[in-house]
Amino acid sequence: MALTRDFKETVKDRADRDPEFRKELLTEALEAIVCGEVEVAKILLRDYINATVGFESVGKAVDKSPKSLMRMLSQSGNPNVKNLFSVTRYLQKKARIQFRVVSVKPKRSKKRELIQ
Repeated sequence: MALTRDFKETVKDRADRDPEFRKELLTEALEAIVCGEVEVAKILLRDYINATVGFESVGKAVDKSPKSLMRMLSQSGNPNVKNLFSVTRYLQKKARIQFRVVSVKPKRSKKRELIQ
């Protein structure tokens, strides 16, 4: 499903005026990657790039054509880990944010507790 121009403009307008929104958009994209939700991550990264630095800037930084990056992050795209991480590394650097992955013990579900 193609996004409407109004939606894209709304995300861009919000990103332009709200630094916390930009940070959270990138955070959500990186969390999706770590959780194995690649389809969600691609959508969020595409929205983040369109709303902030643009594909030209990312392409130059990671030595890929902007069109190749757009295809990679499209619904049918299949980014490899090296390309995905080079893009996210650049976006973190540009945003002056550094993310860390921290392991946590999974919460026990109530259903499981009832069985035991």
